[in-house]
Amino acid sequence: MHDEENREVVPLDKISPHLKLAVLAIEDSNFYHHNGINPYGIMRATVINFQQGETVQGASTLTMQLVKNLFLTPRRELGRKVTEAVLAMRLEKLFKKDEILEMYLNQVYWGHNTYGVETAARSYFNKSSSELNLAESAMMAGIIQAPEEFSPFDYNQVTEESLKTAKERQKVVLERMRQLKWITAEQKAEALETPLNFGKITSFQLSRSPYVTNTVIKELTNRFGTEALSKGGMRIQTTIDLKLQEIAEDSVRWGHQNIAYAADQMALVAVDPRTHFIKAIVGGVDSKKSEFNRVTQAMRQPGSAFKPFFYYAAYASGKYAPDSVISDSPVSFNDGTAGGYTPQNYDGTFGGSMSLRQALANSRNIPAVVIGQRVGVEKVIDICRVLRIKSPIPPVISLPLGSVDLTPLEMVSAYATFANNGWQSETTAIVQVTDSSGRLLLDNTPQPKLVLDPWASAALTESLQAVINGGTGTAANIGRPAAGKTGTTSSERDVWFVGYVPQLAVAVWAGNDNYAPMGRGASGGGFVAPVWRDFMSKALADQPVESFKPPSNFPRPGA
Repeated sequence: MHDEENREVVPLDKISPHLKLAVLAIEDSNFYHHNGINPYGIMRATVINFQQGETVQGASTLTMQLVKNLFLTPRRELGRKVTEAVLAMRLEKLFKKDEILEMYLNQVYWGHNTYGVETAARSYFNKSSSELNLAESAMMAGIIQAPEEFSPFDYNQVTEESLKTAKERQKVVLERMRQLKWITAEQKAEALETPLNFGKITSFQLSRSPYVTNTVIKELTNRFGTEALSKGGMRIQTTIDLKLQEIAEDSVRWGHQNIAYAADQMALVAVDPRTHFIKAIVGGVDSKKSEFNRVTQAMRQPGSAFKPFFYYAAYASGKYAPDSVISDSPVSFNDGTAGGYTPQNYDGTFGGSMSLRQALANSRNIPAVVIGQRVGVEKVIDICRVLRIKSPIPPVISLPLGSVDLTPLEMVSAYATFANNGWQSETTAIVQVTDSSGRLLLDNTPQPKLVLDPWASAALTESLQAVINGGTGTAANIGRPAAGKTGTTSSERDVWFVGYVPQLAVAVWAGNDNYAPMGRGASGGGFVAPVWRDFMSKALADQPVESFKPPSNFPRPGA
């Protein structure tokens, strides 16, 4: 996730004696007297924790903790403690106590992507682990049990609240050392009063894109849970293409400059339709000001970019084709309100008879609503669920016009399935996860399944090519076969362009975080289609031109 673990290995004799004693005191004070397991220690920890009213001592020996970090997966499994105990006893027979302690101190996770005592000492106190005094050593030892929770740093800065928590843990460690008579009461008091000069947490600043990092962290948390993630030790291979990521960030930066007067945010996400791997993700204009990821977290209305779901449903029914004729004329529907629901086109005009291809290309609202009533709104919602759109979708007549809140990631994932003629894998930012010993914890090798009708998907792609070739998305023309759809909400609060070539599907969104309207004239075709074109032109510069498979390559439903 951060290219590699942030670790520097040092020999035991180069580590401060204060730190060695502090760690042993709080983690395993009987370390040099057991064979890897310590039944007495388990009973003692239980009693002490009960007396303190909180967990101040762990029941696992230091050797068992090392075994867990080195050999076992982060998943909680039946018999886990038994396995730890057996392996710990084996480890004790293979290595001397000092060797085990050295391995532990160089292996343990100290929070903020810092592994091992040397890296942690330099991050927390800007000094080598050999130079740590008693006060610093006690604070570092207190962090081990819950690194992110007990760290004096909140992300990359020391705050009053985080320092208070760290000082409380420091006091617990010092008191335990005093109880063991490893330090005197005077030394404890002096350490508590010793001023602390903190260093700087830099590990997370190494992330080239915080939006990539928080996307991966969110997925890891969903897979393994917060506790397993906080302990670290995982090696993550992401799906991100660094070249495409840089292009995406440049395109968003360039594109936003042109519309900053109207919209304070823009987001872009790119997915490979063949694998559903996320190749680039930019969740906002400036991650330094806000790491809120609008690709995965912002729920926004897609406007007309939602219409393709209804056209696909029409094609999949076997009753319609791109050349089928529909009327763009005044119509009203009974929605239970006085006067009913009367859809209007964006420009207030009516186009009369036209093909479905033309209606979609020019983003006519009335034909989309009529199609929705003919194929059934509930049927389209079912299709959305097949496409792994999990956000709530209201079964309203106006749904074809995008009256639903979705994330850009949900939109681009669905379009990627259209691009792949109905074949779908799980959209992910992670290729695989292994532990520190190379054991495979997660394998996201694509396992594509055919979830949509290939002919209907190809027919939709043919229709969406017309959007770029002569419809509302001409600003997205990249000089090669491409399909896509503009989206603009009626209040100009959200503008979209979602489109694809066979190798890449991309969604671009712009709007204001406070949902303020961008003003009359804001549109997906004018505001973000040029950004899509800029990104795709650069991303595909070295890629061969590929054509879409025509509908004639597949059997038509009902034929």
